[in-house]
Formats: sequence, structure tokens, C-alpha cells
Amino acid sequence: MAETDELPERESMDFDVVIVGAGPAGLSAAIRVKQLAQESGTDVSVVVLEKGSEVGAHILSGAVVDPVGIDRLLPNWREEADTPFKTPVSADHFLLLGPAGSMRLPNFLMPGLMNNHGNYIVSLGNVCRWLAEKAEALGVEVYPGFAAAEVLYDEDGRVVGVATGDMGVGRDGKPNAGYTRGMELRGKYVLIGEGARGSLAKELIARYELDAACDVPKFGIGIKELWQVAPEKHRPGLVQHSFGWPLDDKTGGGSFLYHLEDNQVAVGFVVHLNYKNPYLSPFDEFQRFKAHPAIRETFEGGKRLSYGARAITEGGFQSVPKTSFPGGLLIGCSAGFVNVPRIKGSHNAILSGMLAAEEVMGALARGEANTELAAYDSAWRTGEIGKDLKRVRNVKPLLSRFGTRIGTLLGGLDMWTNELFGFSFFGTLKHGKRDSDCLEPAANFTPIAYPKPDGEVSFDKLSSVFLSNTNHEEDQPIHLKVKDMALQKASEHDVFAGPSNRYCPAGVYEWVEEGEDAPRFQINAQNCVHCKTCDIKDPNRNITWTVPEGSGGPNYPNM
Repeated sequence: MAETDELPERESMDFDVVIVGAGPAGLSAAIRVKQLAQESGTDVSVVVLEKGSEVGAHILSGAVVDPVGIDRLLPNWREEADTPFKTPVSADHFLLLGPAGSMRLPNFLMPGLMNNHGNYIVSLGNVCRWLAEKAEALGVEVYPGFAAAEVLYDEDGRVVGVATGDMGVGRDGKPNAGYTRGMELRGKYVLIGEGARGSLAKELIARYELDAACDVPKFGIGIKELWQVAPEKHRPGLVQHSFGWPLDDKTGGGSFLYHLEDNQVAVGFVVHLNYKNPYLSPFDEFQRFKAHPAIRETFEGGKRLSYGARAITEGGFQSVPKTSFPGGLLIGCSAGFVNVPRIKGSHNAILSGMLAAEEVMGALARGEANTELAAYDSAWRTGEIGKDLKRVRNVKPLLSRFGTRIGTLLGGLDMWTNELFGFSFFGTLKHGKRDSDCLEPAANFTPIAYPKPDGEVSFDKLSSVFLSNTNHEEDQPIHLKVKDMALQKASEHDVFAGPSNRYCPAGVYEWVEEGEDAPRFQINAQNCVHCKTCDIKDPNRNITWTVPEGSGGPNYPNM
């Protein structure tokens, strides 16, 4: 296509309901819409857009799933011969780690809501693949490989659909020989279920000021590996959570080992993104964690199968924005429905998708289109999701304010009083600063000398990214946008010593200190695993994550 050619008009398709994101929230919403349509004898068209190359390709979670949501959505699922819920929790361990030892905490000290018995250890990616099959069997159109890049508005400012990104745009921003215009998918209602820090949700929150009455958003970064371990080290159904070392008391986070079926163990490490030290590297803390004597023995002689990373919404009840806007709703992690101390969000994602479907179907039955479904906002707050989040609302602020040890004790007390008596001594605490505002100048800290990977249980970033099967078309615009490169040099480099090189778990960012134009900020966008940490943690909020071409990014087989 010549430079002077005008871009062709987009083709468009019309649906009753357009859903962005084939995660547990989006797929549950699609299934519930079709269930209600069948019950009422109506024909409702539903499409689900997924930016990954296939459903599940971008899904990463622990995951221990509370089945309350799936029980509600698919009451007869236990009667099926083959489901992804293969491993019920059989044992629940909590460990406090020190530099050389560990202490198991008695289960009776844990609030009842922390009990995992009755839950299932799963691959959430496989759960989503299973849900997608259910949705398609009901007549839902699921389109993997299509990244929703733009929100469509009408002249009254209402959301009327989304548009997928153009394909075949070169690194210089100009159409190349393989150029294909994106497509408009218009709907009477649009549900946004992109996951944590999605680009469309971020736009909608800003445009409609959905966060005007809520606390600041808070996030963590979760890094996960899937291992095949020796049969004698495998304990199907064991759930092990730990906290403490290698993080200091002022740096929040935790870790998990989940023993699935087939001698597989999922190991993960979460760092709260309100940490202060710009020299801290969540990836390297994770690798160091696996070397702890209480952890290492599980993985010695095993084989690492997969690697990935993802931002996690951690603000909880007080940070959930208004979830309705003219023409649509925020669902799942786009709204922030994660229960932080339980490290669970998929049950609330499913419940939120079902709630959204019920509100949409009610509106369609009334003959409405593109209206604001404000009842959804009150429905989640007064229902099961609100109850689940409200009783743990102070855990994260207490950890941030008092540190890991005292914060954990106070958080446990607060969960007990909420569970037993329905109140909190603390009321509802505020989170304070945004995560991007928490970093302190590098001059206040000493660089951290992390141990070199041993190639047995600890590894480097590039070999890890290889296991994520990440792939992006090289000749396309960089999807990580730096607003002000001079500011990046003067602040991120000169004041904070380039923390992007460390907070990114995929080696996307580096400061090249050699050559005529040194220091030069280099972005290796092809490595990006779509965790979105850069969009959250940059000290000036100077980096914006946007969707690359459809199908780009990681290809997680069973994460």
C-alpha cells in the first residue's frame, strides 16, 4: 500500500453483546447470556474477543479455585467425565521463611476464609479452554487472535463497540504489503474483561472518571513456573503458601507451591508493587526463593516446563472503581475483584460475569441498548463478591503500613473479627500512594548483589522467557509507549538507576551505557509477556502498555 493511499474503511459486525477477553469473567458472562436466552426463548448474539493466539494462551494464575462460581454457572459440572478440575486440595500448609529455616504456622490460627479444603488446584488456562468449548456449544462466537485496540463511541459519548487493531503495520507506523484493516465489532452492550491493567479498561476509567470515588489502585506482580518433579516428591493436592525471606519486612509479598496432577508442581512468587527499593528485582527474588532449603528439595532433579508473569490487582474492596459506564460494564480483574489474602480472583470473576450477563439480559428484555447498567455496581457490592472482598479489605493496607510480620498479625486479627462479628476495629483503611509513587531515589539504597543462577532450580530471564513461548511480529510498532524520553533519562535513569530493567520479568527494558548516544533506553518489545508491570511501576507513569498485533505475546500451554 502506498503512503498516499487512504486507509480503507473498517468492516463491521453487529452483535447484541460484545465481550473483550476470554478469561473466566468474559467466558462466564457469555455462557450466562446464552443460558438466559435459552430460558426466555430469545436469540441473543454474543462474541468474545481474545488477543491471545488461542483461548488460554495469555491466562496465568496460581491457581487454587474456589468452586463457588463454577457451581453457580454450571451446576452439573461434577457429573462430567473429563473436566480441568482434577486435583482437589488435600493439605493446606502455611510457612514463615527465614534465611536458612522455616516454621509452619498452625492451621487453627488461620481465619476460616483462608481454608482451602473444598477448593481445586487447576491450570486456569485449561479452565478457560473448557469454558470456551461450553460457550461455543451454546452458540457464542469466540475469536482468538483478535486484539481489541480501540473503544467505539457514539455522538452521545456512549460505548457502542470496539475495534480490533490493524494488522501489517510496519515498525515505522506505515502499512506494509501484508496490511489488513481492523474490524469494528458493535454491540448493544460491551463487557470489558481484559484482566489486570487492561488498556481499554484504563481508557474507560479515565474517560468516565470511574475512579473518582474510590481509593488508588494497587497491584502486585506474580511470577510463576510449572515444573515436573520426581514422583517421590509429588503430593497431589498439597497447597503450600509462604511469606518472609527473601523479602525484607518492609517489602510485601509471598509465595506458593501447588501440587497438581501428573507430578506437576506450580511454584509462584508475588511482590507487592509498592516496594521502595529501585534495585529490587522481583524475578531475581523469585529465583533466590527457590534456593531456600524448604523449597529447593521439591525441585531438585525436576524439569522446568513453563514460565510466565502477570500483574495482579491488589486494591480490593476500596479500590474497585465504578463498574458501569454508558454502554457497558467492567468485569473480573478489569474491575479488581481479587481477594488478596486468599490469592484468589477467578471465583469472583465468574460471579461478576454472571451478574453482568443478568443485567444485560434484563436491559435487552426492556428493549434498551447502550444504556448505563448502574444496578450492576450495587449488585456486586451487596452480593457475594462484595462480602468476599469487604471482610479482607484491610489486609493489604495493614501490610503496607506495618510491614510483613506485624501487618500479617493485624491482618489476621482483622479477618477474624470480620468473619466472627462482621466488623473491623480499623474501619476501612486507605492504601495511600499509587505504586508508581512508592519508589525512592537510588541514592538511598545499595545495589543488591543477586546470586548467579545455578541452572538447576534458578535461571536467567532470557531462558525463562523462552519457556513462555512469547512471540511478536518484529516489523510492527513498539506497543510499549514512552511519552517523554527526556524524562525517562532524567528521572528513571539518573534518579532511580533504571528500575525498569529489574521490575520487568522478561528483559524488555535496558539502559545501554555504551556508544555515542549513551545512555540509551532500549525496548526489546518482542520479549514482552504482557504482565503490564511497566504501566504500573514506572516512577513517572511515563510508559503506557498497549496491545500489539493480535496473537502476539506469550503462548502459555497450561498456566
